[in-house]
Amino acid sequence: MMNIDKAIFNDNRNYNYSGFEEFERPDYSFIVELVEENSRVVDLGCGNGSLMQILIRKKKVAVKGVEISESGVAICKQKGLDVIQGKIDNSLPFNDNEFDYSICHITIQMVMYPEVLLQEMKRISRYQIISFPNFAFYKNRLELFFKGRMPRKMLFGYNWFNTGHIHQLSFKDFIELINCVGNLEIQRISFIKSNSIKDHLIQIFPNLLMQFPIFLLTKNEKTYK
Repeated sequence: MMNIDKAIFNDNRNYNYSGFEEFERPDYSFIVELVEENSRVVDLGCGNGSLMQILIRKKKVAVKGVEISESGVAICKQKGLDVIQGKIDNSLPFNDNEFDYSICHITIQMVMYPEVLLQEMKRISRYQIISFPNFAFYKNRLELFFKGRMPRKMLFGYNWFNTGHIHQLSFKDFIELINCVGNLEIQRISFIKSNSIKDHLIQIFPNLLMQFPIFLLTKNEKTYK
């Protein structure tokens, strides 16, 4: 019989960053690469603030953060970072065009209103950087086909009932969202590279082979004033 206590304890809906004060993701470098030096940046869903620290150190940016988790906000403040607590998928407490870049890294699939989040990112910044796990990645398709259940890799080892991933989306789904929000253009799409022929194939079949796409978007000129 399943150990329910263990399953509930292993729950990423709680957004508890205690014990993960210095955790960094390998794809941070690809996001940092997209940001110009001395820019104004906001990190939406900033977690423990690790990405913010790297941006400050490597790109000398002025950066603010928004995080829903009390532990995440506390850790960020201990690091001396400018972070406020709040949801990122409703009206944000920032002025129009206040930032050069807004970043939402591996979080858009965890909010209730992804379309509102992207609309707000467009409102407050000239450029938007969004990354997410691609549900249509071939390994997820195979696991769903052969095992007939939600792919565990896509859920980062959690179960379908205790993961914060409430809006699974694919590469194509995100393109559709961009078009629905409107007045946004794709400037660049990055991904974790392996320096092999696979990188070339990923660019041809992104919806099938790109596990964690990183989009750099920008407002149309008529939108940016």
